[in-house]
Amino acid sequence: MEDKRKLIGPVLLGIAAVVIGAGFFYYLAQSRKMPEGLIVASGRIEGERIVAAAKYPGRISKVLVKEGDTVTADTVVAQLEDSTFLSRVDQAKQALNATEAQLKAAQESLEVVSKEVPMGISVADATVSQAQAMLAKANAVEQQAQRDAQRHKELFERGVIEKHRYEQADLAWQVAQSDVKAAQESVKRARQGFLQAGLGSDKVHAKQQEIEALKAQRDRAAAAVSEAGSVLSDLTIKAPATGVVLTRLREPGEVIMPGGSVIEMVNLDHLHLKVYVPESKIGQLRLGLPVRIYTDAQPDQFYTAKVSFIASRAEFTPKEVQTTDERVKLVYAVKLAIDKNPEHRLTPGIPADAVIRWKEDVAWQKPSWK
Repeated sequence: MEDKRKLIGPVLLGIAAVVIGAGFFYYLAQSRKMPEGLIVASGRIEGERIVAAAKYPGRISKVLVKEGDTVTADTVVAQLEDSTFLSRVDQAKQALNATEAQLKAAQESLEVVSKEVPMGISVADATVSQAQAMLAKANAVEQQAQRDAQRHKELFERGVIEKHRYEQADLAWQVAQSDVKAAQESVKRARQGFLQAGLGSDKVHAKQQEIEALKAQRDRAAAAVSEAGSVLSDLTIKAPATGVVLTRLREPGEVIMPGGSVIEMVNLDHLHLKVYVPESKIGQLRLGLPVRIYTDAQPDQFYTAKVSFIASRAEFTPKEVQTTDERVKLVYAVKLAIDKNPEHRLTPGIPADAVIRWKEDVAWQKPSWK
């Protein structure tokens, strides 16, 4: 009898536990039910990953932000050592200055030559005209001297004049012939001078080509300065967008390769909640559906959102995800874009529950099964 009484206590406790457990699961199942038109899902707040990365390799000299800092776009977050590139920029600038000086000198020379050539041609042309006039005069004198010499010869042969007068006339003719030859040489030299002056246009053309070559050299030097300056600028690593620093991935003194990330950020104004919806309910969803999101830290406040992404393929339920139907094996990943994040109260990693309304006439209801 006493043994039976001893057994009654444990049996009653067991029955009570079964009843309480059944009641708990019944309550849990009832509390998880939502009106037709609402879908409840759970997940964690996420944000698009933003990284500030190096474009060129180098050693980090300093990191200017720490985890938790809010930075705006183009804020300097880190600096690579730049002494070598500073020298390259200086060399490129010196080469550019030298080329610009050569170009300026060539342009000034061209200006002088452009003025001298027309003047030289004009003077050479006048010299040719003058030489030709002298030649014409010498020819006229020579012809007259020839006639005089011929006449004096005839007079001498007839004994009209003395021999020395004939000899003087003949000598004058010889001198006149020499003057003609000299005038002819003068014309020849004048014409050569004119041709030489005409070559001045070739000098102008050659100088213009030299200037064009120097301009091209100047442009290459300017491009080298720009490239070196761009590389130097890229050694200063800036935030690609506004956000909050999540992680410092590198520290001063570390050597980084091209594309290596220095800090990781997230934009708290563009967050989303990633949830998993059972396969049986995915057909009720469409992009743009309104959503209300609740967190444990702010149970009486909700954040508005909308369905922004629905996976095209199902996957097995992740271990960390709980669904309202434990028999569900396949779920679809769904992203819910949060409209606003006032005072940045939401941050990546926070667990949250979402109520998705796919029927407009259904009243919103806060999830009560948490």
